[in-house]
Amino acid sequence: MDNRPIGVMDSGLGGLSVVRVIQQELPNEEVIFVGDQGHFPYGTKDPAEVRGLALSIGSFLQRNDVKMMIIACNTATAAALPALQDKLPVPVIGVIEPGARAALVQDKKGAIGVIATTATINSGAYPAAIENLAPGTPVITQATQPMVKVVERGQTGTSTAQEVVDEQLAPFKDQPIKTLIMGCTHFPFLAPEISRTLGKTVTLVDPAKETVATAKKWLEDHQSLGNHVHPQYYLYSTGNLADLQAGVNKWLLSGKFRLEIAEIKEGD
Repeated sequence: MDNRPIGVMDSGLGGLSVVRVIQQELPNEEVIFVGDQGHFPYGTKDPAEVRGLALSIGSFLQRNDVKMMIIACNTATAAALPALQDKLPVPVIGVIEPGARAALVQDKKGAIGVIATTATINSGAYPAAIENLAPGTPVITQATQPMVKVVERGQTGTSTAQEVVDEQLAPFKDQPIKTLIMGCTHFPFLAPEISRTLGKTVTLVDPAKETVATAKKWLEDHQSLGNHVHPQYYLYSTGNLADLQAGVNKWLLSGKFRLEIAEIKEGD
């Protein structure tokens, strides 16, 4: 047993999709979440800058004595996973390889689609992960950066959200797919809009679910599960606390939440 919290980081509010899955699958775990809204978005930044920010957040989580870190951000996973694994004395899990594995187990013919931020697409991380796991699998990628802002602005479930999703996913009309990886943790909050655009024959893959399954297995294998009856969720933002509160109210299950501002900058 290990009752220390699980650390989770994201560039903004999208990582709450991972926290929500932790609530469902690991209900006795406490969580420290950092949404780096003060430096949002990561998807248009240079990988070196993203790496520096992610390392600073990793140091913050280490100072708060987490037992594991989950990088709930595809862009940060692509830019900083090896660096964080080298730096931190606890296991660090990213979302890209679990997302690739989850897509491949769908066992559907045809290409796998990937939507993500500009930086994640430019990194080539998903095609590389899929090629490593299943050589020769065709992958079609599309940068859909504007969809991230829809989530950050709390516009999910609106006509504006549907219009943006329709526009961003238009290229898939000419490149049919059967499986789509939502390669940004913001995108599961747009799953209804994405399904309406692509149709029910396309299976949507949420890397958050496979990522939390990976974390759960590690904790079980190392006898490190927590046993909190009423776990506390410590949620930090480097930006607007009201936006974080709105995201918590809209997307997380009920629980004991403590929201605070965190002062984090590259190089901390």
